[in-house]
Amino acid sequence: MTISISRIFKASSVTLLAFCFLFSAKAQELRSLSGANSPNDDTNPVWIGNNTLLFTRAFHPLNLGGATDPGDIWETRKDEAGEWGEATHRADLSTEGYDLVLGLEDVLTLLVLRNQGSETSLHQFSKFGQEWNYLRKVNFPDLNSFQGLVSGRVAEGGKSIFLAGKRTGGLGNEDIYLSQKIGAIDWSELKNLGATINGFGQEMGPYFDPNSNQLYFSSNSYPGANGKDILIAKKLGDSWDSWSKPEKWDQISSNGSEASITFVSEDEIVWTSTQNSDGFADLMTFSTPVPLVVPTEFVAPAVAEKPASTARSSRVSAGNIQVLEIPVSDSTTIYFDPKITPVPMDSNSGAEIVELQKEVELPVSFVAIDGKNKVELPYSLTWQAGIENIDYQEPYLISDLKEKGITTVKVSSPGYFPKQVSVESFDAKSKTVVLLTKAEAGSTVLLEGVNFKRGTAELEGESTEASLADLAKFLVEHPEVTIRINGHTDNAGDPGLNKQLSLERAGSVRDFLVSKGVNFEHLRISGWGGTRPVASNATESGRAKNRRVELVVE
Repeated sequence: MTISISRIFKASSVTLLAFCFLFSAKAQELRSLSGANSPNDDTNPVWIGNNTLLFTRAFHPLNLGGATDPGDIWETRKDEAGEWGEATHRADLSTEGYDLVLGLEDVLTLLVLRNQGSETSLHQFSKFGQEWNYLRKVNFPDLNSFQGLVSGRVAEGGKSIFLAGKRTGGLGNEDIYLSQKIGAIDWSELKNLGATINGFGQEMGPYFDPNSNQLYFSSNSYPGANGKDILIAKKLGDSWDSWSKPEKWDQISSNGSEASITFVSEDEIVWTSTQNSDGFADLMTFSTPVPLVVPTEFVAPAVAEKPASTARSSRVSAGNIQVLEIPVSDSTTIYFDPKITPVPMDSNSGAEIVELQKEVELPVSFVAIDGKNKVELPYSLTWQAGIENIDYQEPYLISDLKEKGITTVKVSSPGYFPKQVSVESFDAKSKTVVLLTKAEAGSTVLLEGVNFKRGTAELEGESTEASLADLAKFLVEHPEVTIRINGHTDNAGDPGLNKQLSLERAGSVRDFLVSKGVNFEHLRISGWGGTRPVASNATESGRAKNRRVELVVE
């Protein structure tokens, strides 16, 4: 099947993200949910009826935790004409941490998963009119065993919850797990869905339809994966670890990453899609409802029967396995196609060699945000080992960066002051958020990484030189920018001496910049001593924050 994808744009909440997928001779146009989307990360749509769709929006300035908040719950409603309205923030369902709607446990009870600090928990909200009132926290074991953010859904009927996340002992990076309701507010321990579902990579955004016994999920583990696509697997029998081979849902696949479908009606769905595997997600649907082309035939590997007992354990050879054909409905036949992986044996003892599964390290990714307007920015990265620039390409693995001696990365965006970020501060579980300051009148920039020898105005350290060299390069490339360099100290000691020291330190910064080619006339200095603190001088950490050099664009 040939799939043609139009160019994708994501620029503002009024810019539509348009795809065109061609299936045979009939084109099916996709569109974003107009007013529901934003330049931010819009994920995990959940249809709860009454023309209402809830979803999680990350890094939005109106989130309770501001532009670095990893996710608050937002709502969009569909009008009688089929148009999706502008999204509204549901602060009543959100926290300053990560918030995710799992769906309806019953018609009056909404389940919300929260991650605040080091704790992940599940909560019930009760419906009252059009509002949701907080009810209680439920007993859900193992939630804190997840490393990083979690995605998932409650299945229709409210008896099963499917969660995807990274845990010790998993089969890949993120795996899909099941928990079942065992009491009014009690849920069972998480059960891994097994190797048929969970591959070596990432499995995310599970949605299970109990009517068809089909699991829809996002994966990049299958051969030839490009980003993450929606796969569908059918549950076989009563066991939750017995599944058909997952089939790719071609109808909604693209060169980017798809995840988290939700059914609005029999022929209408909403899901998330990105331009590429590193981009922010948009909520997507078809421009007009079209018949959903869902796979109807599924195949699965058979489980080989155990051989007769011998003196030591052995494995059945692949040549002894037969392919079985088992009808499961009037129209569907499931073929079992076994694949046996040879087990390494010790040549001396004949014992099986047990290989411990290595945890796959995820590459780090970044998002640059305008620190004032809280909008996403295009950016470039320059990797640095001390004062030396290093040519380093994706994937960005923290272990590899450290092995190569890379200590920082410079994040740059046109018209914005560059910012150095240390490798130690990278977020290994989510995107590393970098706030940048535009070079416009009134903007203030803290010179991070600029140090002086104790009690003097002498610059100290390679990081200081690297940081100021980057600043100098930026100012040479933007000769229209005039800055004032403000020196500050804490309030310890003689106020007059502190003011003189702060002025001398500002002068040292100016002298370094001039030595790198910056026009002296575009650099002005001031020394404020301890008269403008930004933190309390009662603690050492506060005094350290007050000892600083700032730039102000004039």
